Amino acid sequence: MQKIIAYCRESGSFWMILASLSFAAMGVFVKLGSVHFSTAELVFYRCAAGLIFIALMILPQGKTLKVSYLAFKMHLSRSLAGFIALMLYFYAISQLTLSMAVTLNYTSPLFFVLITMIRQKQWPHWQLLGSIALGFIGVVSLLQPTMAAEQWLGGLMGLLSGLLASVAYMNVSELGKIGEPEWRTVFYFSLISTLGAGFFMLLQAEPLLRPSVHDGLIIFGMGSCATLAQLAMTRAYRKGRSLVMVSLSYLTVLFSTLLSWMVWGDAPTSLALVAMLMIVLAGIGARSSRNS
Repeated sequence: MQKIIAYCRESGSFWMILASLSFAAMGVFVKLGSVHFSTAELVFYRCAAGLIFIALMILPQGKTLKVSYLAFKMHLSRSLAGFIALMLYFYAISQLTLSMAVTLNYTSPLFFVLITMIRQKQWPHWQLLGSIALGFIGVVSLLQPTMAAEQWLGGLMGLLSGLLASVAYMNVSELGKIGEPEWRTVFYFSLISTLGAGFFMLLQAEPLLRPSVHDGLIIFGMGSCATLAQLAMTRAYRKGRSLVMVSLSYLTVLFSTLLSWMVWGDAPTSLALVAMLMIVLAGIGARSSRNS
């Protein structure tokens, strides 16, 4: 048992799987909360809850938020890219079908590979490239996206969210390599995202709603899952190989489909089951690849 626990602590794959499951659970709470809150409010509550959780976790331990100049620049880049990607993603969801928005956002691994190729000036192993391509095909097959011609702006925003998400993932990986702890990376992301979302909340025309007890439970669930997902994802990038972690992130779609089936009774079709199998195989292929 101790060996299993020790393996889980050191396995980047374990933490990425946990992050994918947590992101999927967060999506359930986001969908439940979208009935009562605007996009800006949902982003604000999600990030504010994470900020409070991290603060309560680190303050009693006397941990410092001070960082080096290099780490500060990485934190700033990661936080801004992640926040803007999140806002663009939510905008795409409001303009497109959910399947198209998610599919466009999940171009991030492809952008990640492209950026890695340019920066490292080398071609990743064919098995890893094949795994990422297989995973994306699985996502497209599972979601079966369609987009009308007049939805081009939302489509562009969704695509940009994927690009900026890949930049954020790159920064998370680099922060892990220089020894930045997960909680500090998540803290600064939550802080900047909370401030940014709060600013957009002040600009919205709709009046702000006072959360009820039921809404509070949704906010708590959304914030808790989001924080756990961010912590697990950050540790995954610190423990594991970057491109392998990116490929495993496709499991979020798999978990989201299963949770949607359990909560709302949206049973997957035969094509969806095949697509989910493709996503799992993509993760296994990336895990066994020898090149990051």
